[in-house]
Amino acid sequence: MPFVKIYEFNGERAGEMELSAKVFDTPVHMPAIHQVVVAHLANCRQGTHSTKTRGDVSGGGKKPWRQKHTGRARQGSTRSPIWVHGGVAHGPHPRDYHQRVNKKVRQLALRSVLSDKVREDLMSVVKGFDLLDKPSTKAVKNLFNALGVGKTLVIYHNNALNVTHSVRNIPGAKCINVASINVYDILNAKNLIVTPEVVAKIEEVYSR
Repeated sequence: MPFVKIYEFNGERAGEMELSAKVFDTPVHMPAIHQVVVAHLANCRQGTHSTKTRGDVSGGGKKPWRQKHTGRARQGSTRSPIWVHGGVAHGPHPRDYHQRVNKKVRQLALRSVLSDKVREDLMSVVKGFDLLDKPSTKAVKNLFNALGVGKTLVIYHNNALNVTHSVRNIPGAKCINVASINVYDILNAKNLIVTPEVVAKIEEVYSR
């Protein structure tokens, strides 16, 4: 059975927690992780890029010069893509980049990255975030220093603004709700800090 270290909010060691092997002891499945990350990045794209074709730019109604006997190449419009201020040939246009991922593939990828964090000893369980009665970047920074973590993702069990506002001012740190947990954010962070409630929720949802 996999285990993870538990710490108090002041950084003191408070024992170990046994984790579900169904969630936190899964072999890393790289194809699933790759598919989910590619889909995540694609779904973040707005797809609002656009260019004007020769039919969209103004002007070009008159033929620049007659077809023959000028010594110059024949031209039909000043809005041709080869002209300055002409239209754009084969330019980007608004489109939807959304990609669908099978639910089981997404869950497999999430279990894979969580298991890898546990095996590499990069995941910690911290109790006592409720002690923050107001935003305090200094308190969270002291916790990070005590744990010796750098680029960190904090996963919290509710929408506590005190925790979110305390974490977001630390360079490289990010705080998300357990309902928004995703493969990309976990991979993008080196260390993972969760609460006991988050572990219980993850095991409840992803051990089925």
